[in-house]
Amino acid sequence: MPDSHIYTLGISAFYHDSAACLLRDGEIIAAAQEERFSRKKHDHRFPDSAIEYCLGEAGITAGQLDYAVFYDKPWLKFERLLETYLAFAPSGLASFLKSMPLWLKEKLWMGEFIKDRLDGYEGEIYYPEHHQSHLASAFLPSPFRNAAVITMDGVGEWATASWGIGHDNKIDIKHELRFPHSLGLLYTAFTYYTGFRVNSGEYKVMGLAPYGEPEYVQTILDNLMDLKDDGSFHLNQKYFNYCQGLTMTSAKFHKLFGGPPRKPESELTQKEMNLARSIQDVTEEVMLRMARHVRKETGERNLCLAGGVALNCVGNGRILREGIFDKIWIQPAAGDAGGALGAALFLWHHHLDKPRQISDSGRDLQHGSYLGPSWTNDEIEEWLKRENYPYHRRTSEEILDETAGLLAEEKVVGWFNGRMEFGPRALGARSIIGDARSAEMQKTMNLKIKYRESFRPFAPSCLVEDVGEFFEIDRESPYMLLVAPVRKERRKPMTGEQKNFFGIEKLNVPRSDIPAVTHIDYSARIQTVDKQDNPRYHALIRKFKEKTGFGIIVNTSFNVRGEPIVCTPMDAYLCFMRTEMDVLVLEDIIVYKKEQPELKDEKDWRRIYDLD
Repeated sequence: MPDSHIYTLGISAFYHDSAACLLRDGEIIAAAQEERFSRKKHDHRFPDSAIEYCLGEAGITAGQLDYAVFYDKPWLKFERLLETYLAFAPSGLASFLKSMPLWLKEKLWMGEFIKDRLDGYEGEIYYPEHHQSHLASAFLPSPFRNAAVITMDGVGEWATASWGIGHDNKIDIKHELRFPHSLGLLYTAFTYYTGFRVNSGEYKVMGLAPYGEPEYVQTILDNLMDLKDDGSFHLNQKYFNYCQGLTMTSAKFHKLFGGPPRKPESELTQKEMNLARSIQDVTEEVMLRMARHVRKETGERNLCLAGGVALNCVGNGRILREGIFDKIWIQPAAGDAGGALGAALFLWHHHLDKPRQISDSGRDLQHGSYLGPSWTNDEIEEWLKRENYPYHRRTSEEILDETAGLLAEEKVVGWFNGRMEFGPRALGARSIIGDARSAEMQKTMNLKIKYRESFRPFAPSCLVEDVGEFFEIDRESPYMLLVAPVRKERRKPMTGEQKNFFGIEKLNVPRSDIPAVTHIDYSARIQTVDKQDNPRYHALIRKFKEKTGFGIIVNTSFNVRGEPIVCTPMDAYLCFMRTEMDVLVLEDIIVYKKEQPELKDEKDWRRIYDLD
C-alpha cells in the first residue's frame, strides 16, 4: 500500500556541523548531525549518513521524499564572498584561492549535487535564506502562538543578526544586521586571540570568563565597535582579518591588546581570563540591548532565540533575569545544525502554508530534542557477546537502583539511553553522570574522563519539580541553555584568604553543597528533567534523591575532548575504556570497568568503527 504521508528533508552542510532533519506531515521525526556518524567533530561535509539515518527512521527511500530543502542560498552567499574579496583586493587573495575550489566544485551546483546524493529524488530543491532557517528553527517548534524572534550568529549570506515576529505559522522579519558587523564573529575573534579553536572553542571562553575581570570592556567599546542603544553596532574592520585573511584578528588588534594571540595549548594567564570576561560582558550587553529593543518594537511577551550566539547560555540567563520577556524558548540545536530543522519547517509552514499544531499543555514540538538513533537491549547484548565483553543484564528497575547507588558512591557512570540528542548538549541520552555533592567530581571528570581544561564547568541535571530548591529560577530549562545562580542558602562563603585567590586558584574552592555543578561565580548551566520528555532519566535522578536527598546530578556529554558525542553502543564502549569512567550503562545492561579485558589495539577498534 503506498505511503500517504508527506515527507520533507532539511539539510545543512559545507560550513560546520552538517546535519539532516526529516518531517512527516510537518512533525519532526528524526534529526542528527553528521559528526555523530563520521566521528569527525563539527563535520562540515554533506550529511550522507545523517540523511540515511533519517530516511531509515521513517522506513522510506530518498525517492519517496516529497520535498528537499537546503538551509541557505549558495548563490547569495557566493555574491557576498566575491564582493568582500573585491573590496579588500589584493590582500584577500590567499583566502580567495583557498575557498574557491569547494565553491566551484560543489557549492554553486548545490541542486545537482543534492539530487545526485538523494538517489531517486525527483522533486525541486528549495533554498530559504540562512536566517530564515534560523528564525524558523527558533519559532516554529516553540510552544508559543505569538512571539518575538531573534537570531544572532557569525554570518549567513549577508545577515549576521535578525529579528522579527512569529505568528501562528508565519515569521515576519523586521530588521537585520549585515556582514561584516557580527556579534558571532566578534566573539570568535576573541576565541581565536585567547588561543582556542574557532567555531568550537567559544564555549570555553564563556566558561573561562568568571575567572577574569572586565579589564578590557571599555577598550572594546572605544576601539572595536560602535554600539547603539538598540543593540546594533559597527565593527572597526582595521582590527579584524576575517574579511580578507585566514585569521580572525589583525596586527592592530594584537597591538591594542598587548601582543600576539596565545598559542593553543600554552598556559592560560590572567590576561586571557580578563579578555574572556570582557568579551562576555560586551556580548551580554549587546544581547540585552537587542532584546529590550525588540520587546519595545514588537510588544510581544514571548521570545524565541536561535543562531550560534543563542548557545551563550550566560547571556540567555541575563535576558531572563532582567525580565525583558515573560517567557523564553531557545532552539536546542541553535547553531548551523539546527538550520536543517529550520529549513524543513520553513518550507512546511511558511512556503506551503501548513498550520501549526500548538500544544494546549504549553509544551514545545521538539520532543525533548531526542531525535537521533537508539538501540534495543537485544541489539546491545548481541554486540557485547560477539566482542566477548563481560556485562550484566538487569531489569529496568534494577538498573535504576544499581546506578543511583553507584552515583551515591561517587562513581563516574557512562549513561546511554534511548534516542540520541539533536544539538550540542547531552541531555541524559548520551551523558557521563556523577554526584553533584562531590567536591572532587569536577576535577575528576575534567582531568580523568574528559581530558580537558580544568577550569571547564559542569552542568546539573535536576528534577524539574526540584529546580527551585537549588537555583534562583522559576521555570524549566530542558535544553541546558539558561544559566541561573545557585540559591544563596546553599552557597558556602569564602574565607578571607580565599577571596584573595586569582585565576585558576579559585577553582579549588567549593562554592555550595552541590560543588561539582557550581561555577566560581555561584552560577550553573541548568538542565531540568521532565518525566514526560525523558521518563527513564527522570526516574534515575528520583532514585538518586531517594538515596541521598538530592534530586540533582552532574551531567556532561559522553565524549572526550576533540571527539563528538557518542552515537552507538560501540562508540560508548570505546570512550568508556579509553577513560577512567567506572561503569557503563547501556539501556538495561551494565558494564563494569574492573571486569573488562584490556582495550583492543587501534587495528581492532578501527574495525569496531568500520573505519577501514
